[in-house]
Amino acid sequence: MSKTLTRKKAAAKPSRKAIAKKRSSVALRQTPKQKLYASLVVQLLSLLKDEHDLIANAANFSALLFNSLPNVNWAGFYFLRDDELVLGPFQGNPACVRIPMGTGVCGVAAQQCETIIVPNVHEFPGHIACDVASNSEIVVPLFDGERLLGVLDLDSPNIGRFDDQDAEGLNELVTIFVAHEEGLDR
Repeated sequence: MSKTLTRKKAAAKPSRKAIAKKRSSVALRQTPKQKLYASLVVQLLSLLKDEHDLIANAANFSALLFNSLPNVNWAGFYFLRDDELVLGPFQGNPACVRIPMGTGVCGVAAQQCETIIVPNVHEFPGHIACDVASNSEIVVPLFDGERLLGVLDLDSPNIGRFDDQDAEGLNELVTIFVAHEEGLDR
């Protein structure tokens, strides 16, 4: 494994009650970044309420992240179609439309079914440079049970922008998003 990568296994899908209980038990000792992600959970739940169109919800989710997280220049989705990732709703500069599995950070994260943090994309073998301003990246796979649906991809112009707190927060948000889209939260 390259020293430029941090990999995290995707978390199991917690229920809404489990999320609320966890949030209340750690609220007093949260870091500013954890408080930001807790706020994003509330906002995402509000955006998803009563809307079940995947594209509309993915568009609002990517806009929420792009406009709420500091130092992010791209936030969006790639959905698995056959054996490649196909661009979905996003915020930022135009992006690569199709990414083969195992190619670039998105393709590797999808193939390995792991969240990947890349502090410096210029050190990642096979990095796909859609935006030359991007210097770091985090990719979070989306799962329906064991089935890979796609990935959430965020880029930053700052080297080392993403860390384990981002991975934890984004995994929680993705879990909420997928549970909603699959009707598991009703």
